[in-house]
Amino acid sequence: MAKRKSYSNKALALRDPKEAAEAIKDKVHIYRKNAVCETDSIGYATPENRSPTELVVDASEGFVPLWAPDVTLRWRFQENSMSIFSDPAGAKNALRQLFAESILAWGDAVPVRFAERQDAWDFEIVVAPQENCSINGCTLARAFFPDAGRHDLVIYPTMFQQDQAEMVETLAHEIGHIFGLRHFFAKVSETAWPAEVFGTHSKFSIMNYGQDSELTPTDRDDLASLYQAVWSGAMSNVNGTPIELMRPFSHFRLADETSGPFAMDFA
Repeated sequence: MAKRKSYSNKALALRDPKEAAEAIKDKVHIYRKNAVCETDSIGYATPENRSPTELVVDASEGFVPLWAPDVTLRWRFQENSMSIFSDPAGAKNALRQLFAESILAWGDAVPVRFAERQDAWDFEIVVAPQENCSINGCTLARAFFPDAGRHDLVIYPTMFQQDQAEMVETLAHEIGHIFGLRHFFAKVSETAWPAEVFGTHSKFSIMNYGQDSELTPTDRDDLASLYQAVWSGAMSNVNGTPIELMRPFSHFRLADETSGPFAMDFA
């Protein structure tokens, strides 16, 4: 029998938490009261010295993914995660209201519909059983970008320590990611997480950080203009990066169910 290689405890020794936090602080997105967003990776407040006046869209796969017209994102609660609450049914109602208010905050700019459905779902709302904190701050929620996969919109218990307005703002930020928006300060040409910019607005943006994290009319106008230009065919790229229109998992799943060998004809 081959002798198992042993590792010294010294090699696996952990750094002092404060020292470790200091080492990664430039990679952590803290946007309000030590609130951390993990959906995106951090870039710079003014990428490549550009003016901090531009809407940033995701291009991490070499293209800008946006939703196709007439998309409905089907969602449901992850039932097991609701057991964290003493009254799961009451908590669901409160979360539905909070989620709805966060979507409505984007006004007419919302490019998709949302529908609570148990079958062929695109994402689940998951409440984590415990907080996700480090010395740099606490993650309040985590979302996803447009694609055809299945995802989680994760909410950490720490978010419930906020007041109603702050919780709506937190989820509005995450919903911005679902629409395809990167952090306001994402690196424009970063190899691992490239982004492109569209539109112009003040530094106050729900996708920004700190005191500048605020959902503004210009956020809504820029998002609406982006999708209108793409859907009309007037715009096919952002600064040379091609745009690809995405449809969610449910679109393909439901298509299979209605066109497969056992599909029913409702004509």
